[in-house]
Amino acid sequence: MQHRELAAFYPAIQVAYTKLVTITTDDLLEANRMRSATGAPWPFLVDPGRIVQKDLDIQEYTDPHHDPMIPYTFVLEPKLVIYKVYNGYWFWGRPSPEDLRHDLRAVFQKCRPDWDLATPGLRENYAADKTLHYPYRPRPSAPASTA
Repeated sequence: MQHRELAAFYPAIQVAYTKLVTITTDDLLEANRMRSATGAPWPFLVDPGRIVQKDLDIQEYTDPHHDPMIPYTFVLEPKLVIYKVYNGYWFWGRPSPEDLRHDLRAVFQKCRPDWDLATPGLRENYAADKTLHYPYRPRPSAPASTA
């Protein structure tokens, strides 16, 4: 169900410069079946060797026969910094599209200096070097002195 809700939410995700990825312990055939059945257009990464599960220590130990991962959802900031983690072992622990909308809004407010165009100095920056406006560029360096 969560993937179907995310698939319906995906057009908004695309417009907002945001990416999704699903990591599964299923094999490629099963992952493609799930991706197709849910209409998920984002990448599914398969990890039947359970490398991610072991590296993050997220084995769902209550099902040793299938050995799945606990269904975590990570909301990441730029440079893959973890902003929030949802533990989806129980259904109600999984984020809704509205939960993700709120989290992503907070992440963007934090990392986008031009989030609020009324912020003092942004208009002047736009008229100058635009380093505080998307696409963000480093400030021009001052010329080296020749003393």
